[in-house]
Amino acid sequence: MTGVQTCALPIYLYGTISNNGAKTVGSVFKVTTGGTLTDIYDFCPGTTCTDGSYPMGGVTLGFDGNLRGTTQAGGAGNAGTVFKLTPTGTLTTLHSFVNGTDDSVPVYATLQGQDGNTYGVSIGQYNTQYGSFFKLTASGTFTVLHDFTKTDGDYPNLPAQGTDGNFYGTTVFGGSKGWGVVYKMTSAGKVTVLHNFIGYPTDGTYPRGILVQGEDGNFYGTTYQGGSNNEGSVFKITPAGVFTLIHSFVYASPSFDGQLPWDGLTLGPDGNFYGTTANGGTKNDGTLFKITPSGTETVLYNFCDPSCNGYYPATPLVLETDGNFYGNTNGNSNGGSVFYRLSMG
Repeated sequence: MTGVQTCALPIYLYGTISNNGAKTVGSVFKVTTGGTLTDIYDFCPGTTCTDGSYPMGGVTLGFDGNLRGTTQAGGAGNAGTVFKLTPTGTLTTLHSFVNGTDDSVPVYATLQGQDGNTYGVSIGQYNTQYGSFFKLTASGTFTVLHDFTKTDGDYPNLPAQGTDGNFYGTTVFGGSKGWGVVYKMTSAGKVTVLHNFIGYPTDGTYPRGILVQGEDGNFYGTTYQGGSNNEGSVFKITPAGVFTLIHSFVYASPSFDGQLPWDGLTLGPDGNFYGTTANGGTKNDGTLFKITPSGTETVLYNFCDPSCNGYYPATPLVLETDGNFYGNTNGNSNGGSVFYRLSMG
């Protein structure tokens, strides 16, 4: 019998750090699932180059195998950039914001649409604007598809593209109460507000993170505050706008199930959703949790318990091809900033 020899290629996860690198204005890195980290690009200040500085939102893998992301400062207009980066570290600036009609200060990664174009949001804080939704074609044409008006939202999170081709997203502020909205947007930029958050105790406040579409076709997300305890919530909304609050977090005995979710949810292969809370849990350092589409929540891990391996999770979970979830924690001045793996078997 002849044996077949195989060689497994390493799996890399890519991300950004906003204030490190050779010039202390941010970098892009890759890390293996075994924990080996490599810096692949260092940004530099706008006074010496125009590639951007202070990348906040990580990077997204494009159909062409390259990475795309944003910086919240730097660039030709010193108001942020959209960039493309090869996995080996060659950077191309695709757009420099000028704090004009294109707004400014993108703080999230971009997404690649089903049409192959790159889409993203900017928050527009420098020009008394409320944020924009933009498109960038493969040839480099930049177009603002929608400027938020505060009535239809303020400070947009990165949206998700639904199976119907429309984009579904949230804004942290704006809407009828100023506590955020859920919206639907066509690829041409027409916005429909699906839900105005009205806050504690029957609704959420300040939605954070990208929405995720479940196997039932509905969208699921989290709010930083609100819910029955004003400590954050998980909600479901149909593409037509029927809204349901399915879980309210509580930092109290006996559940200590988390508090202040920051990063939205990730759909698992079992049809359930996985996420983190920035605080709460048995040590008040954050939790990892699972929640079913009907709202049954289970705490999977309490950070800083028992070995204090990281605290204050700050990024969405990523489901890798090895079947595990990966994420990282912010920590603080005392440490606690780590990469971690969550295995569900």
